[in-house]
Amino acid sequence: MKHLLFLALGICSVVFVAMWAVEVRRSRSASWPSLRDCGIGLLTLFLDTLGIGAFATTTAFFKLWHLVADEDIPGTLNIGITLPAVAEGLIYMSVVDVDVKTLTLMIAAAATGAWFGAGIVSRWPRRKIQIGMGITLLVTAGFVLMTQFHMLPVGGDLLGLQGVRLFIAVAANLLLGALMTLGIGFFAPCMMVVYLLGMSPRAAFPIMMGSCAFLGTVGSIRFIKQRRYNWKSAIGMTLGGIPGVLLAAYLVRSLPLRPLRWLVFVVMIYTAAMMLRSAIKERAQKLQDVAPPNALEAQV
Repeated sequence: MKHLLFLALGICSVVFVAMWAVEVRRSRSASWPSLRDCGIGLLTLFLDTLGIGAFATTTAFFKLWHLVADEDIPGTLNIGITLPAVAEGLIYMSVVDVDVKTLTLMIAAAATGAWFGAGIVSRWPRRKIQIGMGITLLVTAGFVLMTQFHMLPVGGDLLGLQGVRLFIAVAANLLLGALMTLGIGFFAPCMMVVYLLGMSPRAAFPIMMGSCAFLGTVGSIRFIKQRRYNWKSAIGMTLGGIPGVLLAAYLVRSLPLRPLRWLVFVVMIYTAAMMLRSAIKERAQKLQDVAPPNALEAQV
């Protein structure tokens, strides 16, 4: 069964790469990523492989340096992270034991959620994306805070789920897959679900990484079709992200994650505030542009 899962991931990846290759040919006039673009991918996907997540930090870089338009950030994040996420998924699904039935159903649910979620988000206007990403970043920051103060469940020793627990896990991953297309991190809420249902913390990693690999390939296809992403930044994330994944997975044996999580928490709050501030400013500007002329102007 696990071999079939790897085959399915390979097929999804080939379809994704083929569609993206067509877009690359159409974008020949676009500039190639800089060292900064690749460096963002290297750093954020390095942290992602350690279980910290990549979306919040990458979004912060995009906003800080004005690299990607707000309405294109969800698509850029999902497309740019896809091939590094495939590498993560292959690594962790290969080396960590988990019940294949549980793994397969949770992955399928996440991919299904991403397909429908990306179809919706890729058509959203700029302001709705700003508000949505601002809220989801605050929610993700809440999960990080709960982790730092040990408020999340510690998990059990189960490597698989049955019955009602399995149904809950599948339903939760369906929702989380859809939310990831808006830019909410997948790792922290998925880990909480897995722990609450009594699964081993070790089993969380192949579920998280495998789900991200599949939902990335599936959801990104919708963003590519709508052309709602930044080509240059997405390529940079991919080129820098793959070595970042390999570095974290095979060379890093220990790293003080608690201080890093505090840093990421601050980044999440800052980025959420920037997103919501942009939405408020653009709303105010729009109201000002459509405001009726004053009495004097009307007479003139």
